[in-house]
Amino acid sequence: QVQLVESGGGLVQAGGSLRLSCAASGRAVSSYRMAWFRQAPGKEREFVAAITWNGRSTWYAGSVKGRFTISRDNAKDTLYLQMNSLKSEDTAVYSCAVDLSPYSDSVPSTGYEYWGQGTQVTVSS
Repeated sequence: QVQLVESGGGLVQAGGSLRLSCAASGRAVSSYRMAWFRQAPGKEREFVAAITWNGRSTWYAGSVKGRFTISRDNAKDTLYLQMNSLKSEDTAVYSCAVDLSPYSDSVPSTGYEYWGQGTQVTVSS
């Protein structure tokens, strides 16, 4: 079992930046791919970004590519999402997820098994 806890959300003005963190516990996640998702009010959850177990490959949704950066620190079992040039449409609850397929070199947008509770990001225009 893996527990994921997100932090770093908050209120920011459009054009600003935030860095989200996702700390894993209960089981080391250094061998597994991880991802960020978000869900805005009244909308379905959508994929944001994913990263392989070793950090060598990443994948981004088109709406955030060039503005967001996903990274990880396996020594700390922590996943990050650096969000720059934030827009009002980025307002959502952001959640991290892990897929327990070990040492996979692909970064899918589906199939993740464990999820955190999420952290709220609000971008004011």
